Amino acid sequence: MLKTLAAGIGLLLAMAGFVVALAIAAPQRDTYKLNATLQARFEVPKPQGVPVGATGLFSGSAVEQANDRARVTWRLTFSNLSGRAMAAHIHAGRVGRAGNVMAALCGPCRSGQRGSTMVSHAQLRVIRAGRAYVNVHTRKNAAGEIRGQMKAREVTGSGTDSTTTSTETTQPPPPPYP
Repeated sequence: MLKTLAAGIGLLLAMAGFVVALAIAAPQRDTYKLNATLQARFEVPKPQGVPVGATGLFSGSAVEQANDRARVTWRLTFSNLSGRAMAAHIHAGRVGRAGNVMAALCGPCRSGQRGSTMVSHAQLRVIRAGRAYVNVHTRKNAAGEIRGQMKAREVTGSGTDSTTTSTETTQPPPPPYP
């Protein structure tokens, strides 16, 4: 019986070592820092009756998952809107063009709100390429009141020796509204 117990413990230790080796050898998940500065002048179509100084900031990170998804963890702040923020979304769309919703962030929203959402790897590629934006909707501007193009930069490494590699896409701001 002692030999059987010793063999069982040995087998468990071997399995544990195998699991640890797999975890060490597993590819690291890519992480991206995300940000967008939101202003009324970037919104398409042009919003109406937006107070001077209406602005916002989206910041967060995206971590690729093994299931063809990426978890986006975010924080959204805004001020001086024409009314209560009814919703906020991540949309696919180039600078100066409206696009489809990729992910809902909140609704109704409050400044300083945090959350997380999932996007597909294909949607993450759109974000990384600079072809996605965040906007905040109000009752007065249901299509969007403030908007900002998302920028992403890859964060590689781990611990205190991590390095940052920039993968930002720079696009000119839209022309000013007449």
